[in-house]
Amino acid sequence: MSYTEFSYQLLQGYDFYYLNQKFDVTLQLGGSDQWGNITAGIEYNRKLRGPQLFGLTWPLLTRSDGKKFGKTEEGAVWLSSEKLSPYHFYQYLFRIPDADVIKLLKLLTFLPLEEIYAIESSMQEKGYEPNTAQKVLAEEVTRFVHGEEGLLQARRVTAGIAPGTDAKLTGKSLQALASEMPHASLAKDEVLGQKFVDLALKVGLIPSKSEGVRLIKNGGAYLNNERIDDPLFAITEMHFIDGIYLLLSSGKKKKILVQVEIDLKNNR
Repeated sequence: MSYTEFSYQLLQGYDFYYLNQKFDVTLQLGGSDQWGNITAGIEYNRKLRGPQLFGLTWPLLTRSDGKKFGKTEEGAVWLSSEKLSPYHFYQYLFRIPDADVIKLLKLLTFLPLEEIYAIESSMQEKGYEPNTAQKVLAEEVTRFVHGEEGLLQARRVTAGIAPGTDAKLTGKSLQALASEMPHASLAKDEVLGQKFVDLALKVGLIPSKSEGVRLIKNGGAYLNNERIDDPLFAITEMHFIDGIYLLLSSGKKKKILVQVEIDLKNNR
């Protein structure tokens, strides 16, 4: 256990006391996991003969795997579009497991319960299209948080860069999407001749080379929406879209746009 973890309750307790003394804060809100920290502040303030303080907590929103809703391997799911694009927000909701989607439809949307129950029933029927319920969840919550324009933006990116899609990728379309999805800029010599696995690792698409090889063998690696079958596959200039773009994908949901920086002085 680190010192930070060991002292967390003491520090947050003092923080509550300080906020009361400096800004007259008397109520602290938080998830149920913060109850001990909040009451520590209330008790600390009482012992210093300060005014009565209060705490208000509510149950954490958790998924079936026990993880907190809104936490990912990449970090927190922000409501602000400046910290997380509508596309990323939409994709997080679209990736919610079947075991959690109905619960979240009830808690996070304003859909009538009858409609949610109908969606739940359809999930058990033969011929149900996977992720239909997740799509409803993603659209409803993204519209509520980011508005109609944010939802349209998320849809546009999702449709335009889906691996295996028949949509033709162009430099113009990728340039328009660059600010709405993960992207990286690399010098041409950092890309040309590199194995797909090495490039994917460099830009953060995969956590390790072994994971990249496993991804390819499982049929989940894509370059410019085309599946990569060879672990030794290397990038050539013919793969550059309009001479400067590459779209790398892990599965159908995780993607990174690579922009190749051209050395105009040496014309390369």
